[in-house]
Amino acid sequence: MDIIRKYFSILTNKQLEQLEALLPFYTDWNSKINLVSRKDMDQFYEHHVLHSLAIAKYVQFIAGTKIVDVGTGGGFPGIPLAIVFPESSFLMVDSIGKKIMVVNNAIEDLGLKNATARKQRAEEIKEQFDYVVSRAVTNLPEFVLWTEDLFHGRSKNKKPNGILYLKGGDLRSELDDLSGRWVKTIHPIRQWFNEDYFDTKSLIHLF
Repeated sequence: MDIIRKYFSILTNKQLEQLEALLPFYTDWNSKINLVSRKDMDQFYEHHVLHSLAIAKYVQFIAGTKIVDVGTGGGFPGIPLAIVFPESSFLMVDSIGKKIMVVNNAIEDLGLKNATARKQRAEEIKEQFDYVVSRAVTNLPEFVLWTEDLFHGRSKNKKPNGILYLKGGDLRSELDDLSGRWVKTIHPIRQWFNEDYFDTKSLIHLF
């Protein structure tokens, strides 16, 4: 948790308690279901929680912002973001039912009134949101095909509505494969967090 306090000094005691509760929760569930890489559990807050919260460094969601986390897996980035932005609403979806079961348990255990989770494919979602968020579910062109109709164009935050995608490595070829309709911005996560883990990781904003 020290690494979270290092970069997010204005969190309330309740938010810190909720974030602190994530480690025992995921340690327990990860022993039963492979939610996150077991070798990463020693670096849980850096590799999963802080990585998810790179989005919170890029945009501060205002009250009433609606976000969908597509391919949430065990609840990342959605669960940490829902803790940090209690006045925004989060829907977390994944096609794997046992993972959504765990996410729903996390929502209940943490008392998150602003989050829901459903076993659902992105293509089946009928609502629209301000932002689509995700963490390295698939290649960008495929992800865009799944999600390009899930956000509307009526932006109310300081950053335009669109897709916020966390991914590592060289993304140039994936971005080149996207159609010309997209404005594409790449934001190296190392500008916010100075740990070596983030050297090759970026936040991509498509709108």
